[in-house]
Amino acid sequence: MPLSASPVVRRVRLGVELRRLRRRESLTLEQVCTRLGWASTSKLSRIELGQSRPDLADVLDLLDVYEVPPHQRDDLIVIARDAATGRGWSKALGEMGERQRAFAELEAGAERIVEYQPALVPGLLQTPAYARVRVAAGASLASEVDVEADVRARTVRQELLVRADPPHYTVLLDERACEPAGLPGEVWREQVRHLLALAERSHVTIRVLPHGASSGDDLHPLAPFSYYAYRDPDDPRTVLVETLTTDLRLVAEADVARYEQVIERLLTAALSEDATVELLTRRLGAPPVPRQRDPHDPE
Repeated sequence: MPLSASPVVRRVRLGVELRRLRRRESLTLEQVCTRLGWASTSKLSRIELGQSRPDLADVLDLLDVYEVPPHQRDDLIVIARDAATGRGWSKALGEMGERQRAFAELEAGAERIVEYQPALVPGLLQTPAYARVRVAAGASLASEVDVEADVRARTVRQELLVRADPPHYTVLLDERACEPAGLPGEVWREQVRHLLALAERSHVTIRVLPHGASSGDDLHPLAPFSYYAYRDPDDPRTVLVETLTTDLRLVAEADVARYEQVIERLLTAALSEDATVELLTRRLGAPPVPRQRDPHDPE
């Protein structure tokens, strides 16, 4: 079931809007909670920080306190409903683990996604066989990982790229991510063929950073990251930085702007789309084939 908006991003957006309204009215957290009969300020604080799934009734009460006019109220109710999405969202994500869910929640409703991977093919592009090998390797450090459930979760996430209104998805791969690196030969070849097939899609851009590539200032990100921008320009652009044990979500404008600069520099250093296809084709030992685009796609 495709999801039109990211509940995580909408929670952050709702929190920003509610905090702005409270400050407009020159009210403190304590004053608002006293008016509503809430036991402590922690509930309102978590809503404003986008850290909890809000109850729509609570949001309506806050809009009453802030005397929000009807047209603005209607807009905020739509955002609040997206932010409060729970049961249907969980059903759509099925058996996803916490880390997979974090990616899926940010991918939902995204208009543009950019991923940088220094060593692995990212989850949205992985074949089941490739994912199984990589997940199993990680499971050696975390015995609670259900390998098959994780592989199925990646397959669910990949539906994003074949829906009617997919995001524009750009992948920046370090060249070593395109090497066998201990993978069984057929698993690796199948994965490369899959990358080549996906590169033909008009909304998918795959570009390789060759060994020794330089953006002019030798800038190299220290960890994989994913960048998300949304159709509603007021929804916060978000960066998710991967680490071995957890992922760091960044929404502060200054933080995200730095990653946008990094993306532009990586794009400058990367091979073109056509050169990337040629490199991947050579790795398969097949003659290069010109990239084919859907004739109905705009130039």
